[in-house]
Amino acid sequence: MENVVIAEKLTKKFGEFIATNQISFAVKKGEIFGFLGANGAGKTTAMRMLCGLLTPSSGRASVAGFDVFTQAERIKERIGYMSQKFSLYEDLTIRENIRFYGAYMV
Repeated sequence: MENVVIAEKLTKKFGEFIATNQISFAVKKGEIFGFLGANGAGKTTAMRMLCGLLTPSSGRASVAGFDVFTQAERIKERIGYMSQKFSLYEDLTIRENIRFYGAYMV
């Protein structure tokens, strides 16, 4: 199976602080992949880079065949991302919340 997410030595620095330090992995089509780690380990930073929301400091990465450095907008057009912490409308069911937020992507 083909790799749909590739990260090679992906790094993000904020000044002298290294938020994500040379992470490397690949995710195959159809595979379920998750990040585990303590608060401050760089999980959210890594996801933001892969979603095209944050430019990496160094390394290489692609999502669905698109380069995170040069084709971030193409990545955003093709993926959906819901963080662990998000705002649900409590008067809606989970299904209704997903449909509501999904409507924004259209």
